[in-house]
Amino acid sequence: MVAGQTKSLTELGLTAQGGKRAQITGLAVDSREVTDGFLFAALPGTRVHGGEFIQYALRMGAAAILTDSRGARLAADDLALYDNVALIVAEDPRQTLAYTAALWFGAQPEVMVAVTGTNGKTSVASFCRQIWMELGLEAVNIGTTGVEGAFEAPLAHTTPEPITLHRVLAEAEAAGVTHAAMEASSHGLEQRRLDGVHLRAAGFTNFSQDHLDYHATFDEYFAAKAGLFARVLPEDGVAVLNVDDPKGQTMAEIASARGQDLITVGRREGSDLHMLAQRFDPTGQELRFDWQGRIHQARMPLIGGFQAENVLLAAGLAIAAGADAERVFETLPHMKTVRGRMQLAATRANGAAVFVDFAHTPDAVSTALRALRPHVMGRLIAIVGAGGDRDAAKRPLMGKAAVENADLVIVTDDNPRSEDPATIRAAVMAGVTAAGGADSATEVGDRAEAILRGVDMLGPGDALLICGKGHESGQIVGDDVFPFDDSEQASVAVSALDGGLA
Repeated sequence: MVAGQTKSLTELGLTAQGGKRAQITGLAVDSREVTDGFLFAALPGTRVHGGEFIQYALRMGAAAILTDSRGARLAADDLALYDNVALIVAEDPRQTLAYTAALWFGAQPEVMVAVTGTNGKTSVASFCRQIWMELGLEAVNIGTTGVEGAFEAPLAHTTPEPITLHRVLAEAEAAGVTHAAMEASSHGLEQRRLDGVHLRAAGFTNFSQDHLDYHATFDEYFAAKAGLFARVLPEDGVAVLNVDDPKGQTMAEIASARGQDLITVGRREGSDLHMLAQRFDPTGQELRFDWQGRIHQARMPLIGGFQAENVLLAAGLAIAAGADAERVFETLPHMKTVRGRMQLAATRANGAAVFVDFAHTPDAVSTALRALRPHVMGRLIAIVGAGGDRDAAKRPLMGKAAVENADLVIVTDDNPRSEDPATIRAAVMAGVTAAGGADSATEVGDRAEAILRGVDMLGPGDALLICGKGHESGQIVGDDVFPFDDSEQASVAVSALDGGLA
């Protein structure tokens, strides 16, 4: 919170029932964080409505309550006992909180962009930040890996809830940050967390199966992502879209209907940033592309053909946000891979390479393995698993994607959470069997052992891709989080097998 600050409801864009007034000293969505003078936002939840906690917020000294009609009904008796408390009832209290948080903190970096899509959000946001920093600008990227760049901070969610988000944006601005690239998750968009962020441009990467544990249908999942262009990006903003993805054209129609300018990216003829050719080698790739009739070529130390798509989308966002295109293109050879995204984790004495990637959807696994293949002369080995308490339908598809695109597959545990790990592995293995790949797949429950076995399989010219956890530093089993880092485990395995450990 902003120490010592008070603001009226009017200054926060709020109107209380009965015209009641209040001087607000802070905002909270957790009743345990409420102190005297706070506004408590009692929001609808997936399991419990925040209205159940209004009674506790009142006892802690809340001066105002923001909720919907259901929350007001749940707390009617308690509110009657505190008739001096201002009650704000909103049709969409999540969106109202987002705007309120923006007004409370009052500052954010001058130039903001956001990117949505099933895969690639972290890479695009990071590349965008890297481009800006290469241009001498104070920049950050915000998302799965926290806040990185000229200002750093950890985050619990890809798209934080509005109070945390706007606090971080205000802190970044106070630290001199002028440019920020955000990941816009479907959860964050559905829950209106980005409403109140002033965007210059927004990007779309791709769309495939994920998060059907949260969204009831594909249509709902897509609608959540489309909200970035249909609601959050203003009419004078620029939409930067991957038109190679089947949903790219749909996003273009949504953006155009609101009057937003478009920058299209892809291999499709007529794309504004038109990918013409790629050439791969063991340590990177060469990219040839066209922008406004002028051909450009850049070599980038990035593994995976899809990384070029991410880089060009980031370049498009930087251009859309005001950067000079020619200067942007000059930065591309300096791009570095994002931690946990096609990251070279270790190299064996025989030259075989071990990569770590966050691929945790069927499409991401297929894409990562297909993208790695041109860089590999020998066999391609994949380690794959699936998370517990998440979309169960994608588990066999994960196994199918791995066995169809790798020479050998090891099925192991990811984050089993509250589920039986063996049950999850069995579902992944069922996909392997259905795809006719049972002879090329092995099940190894312990993830560290699976990585050791995968590294041991590597001969000269081979490569191992460890899918699923990427940058994560822990494994969730039950309610516990055990220290576990795929990259670190790969390094340990290589050292052990190549005589580096005494």
